[in-house]
Formats: sequence, structure tokens, C-alpha cells
Amino acid sequence: MNRGMIKTIIILPGTVLVFVPAMILLIMKDSNFHHDITTPDQIRFWLALFVAAFGLVFSVWTSTLFRKVGEGTPAPWDPPKKMVIRGPYRHVRNPMITSVLIILFAEAIFFQSWPIALWMLIFFVGNTIYFPLVEERGLVKRFGEDYLKYKAHVPRWIPRLKAWKQTNDVTAQVDRL
Repeated sequence: MNRGMIKTIIILPGTVLVFVPAMILLIMKDSNFHHDITTPDQIRFWLALFVAAFGLVFSVWTSTLFRKVGEGTPAPWDPPKKMVIRGPYRHVRNPMITSVLIILFAEAIFFQSWPIALWMLIFFVGNTIYFPLVEERGLVKRFGEDYLKYKAHVPRWIPRLKAWKQTNDVTAQVDRL
């Protein structure tokens, strides 16, 4: 793993998935919203574990595609140089954010924490504002018509059940990757 990817992991998901939830748990510990960790004898424990494992695998998969196929990282300061339309990116435009939301959901279950669930909602709303205003505009500038065609066929948040099959012009670009 290269240095840029390590920096990206520490700063981006590290903040969203570790630092902010830890601060929430610390701040709420003496309130009516204090957390209560689940234990292996509770079904919630196993549900949280399964959901977190799924989110982690999904996150690693999507980040690996960005690094190997896109030749960049998920970070805005080192974005992919090539458009990635493989794997989960054929179903939904933002699978990395989806994986982070899945992991936050698992944390909310594991800690039985409504404040972490609220943080998950705030994170989603923030990204719902950020993506169309900033991220997608940058992608149009970098990838032009190919991104606009992709955007027209692949939803931002709710995955398509059937993978999008690119037309010849976009397929030709993807095949060159």
C-alpha cells in the first residue's frame, strides 16, 4: 500500500468511522443517550459484526478499484486519473460512501447508539449536498461526456439491480484502462 493511500485511509474513513463516533460516545457517556455495547449472547452483536464485515469488504473492494483501475485514491487531493466503471460502480456511482454508511450503521447497532445513527444521517445529508455541488462538477470537468453518460445511467445512491452495460464509446475508454 502506498503512502498516499495510507494518508487517505487515516484522514477520511478514520475521521468518519473512528474519531467522530469515539467523540460521540465520549460526549454522550453520562447522558440519556449513553451507549451500551452489545455482547455475543445478543443477536445485535452478530448482526453488527456481519454488517460491519460486509461494509469493510465493500470498502476495500471499491478503494482497490480506485487505486488499481483509476490510478488514484478516494481522496480529493489525489483523485483517480481514469474513470472507474467496474464492479459496484456499474450499479451505483458512490459505493464508497455506501460502504461507510453501512459501517456506521453497524457501529450504531453495536454500541446501541442513537447519536451514532444520527451522525450516519448527518454524514449522508452532507454527502447528498457535496456530491452534486462539488464532486460531480469536478468529474464532468475531468471526464466530460463519458461521465455525463455514466451519470445518466447509474444512480447516485440507490443501486441498480442490473449492472449498467456501457455503450461502445464508454466501453472503449474503460477497456483501455
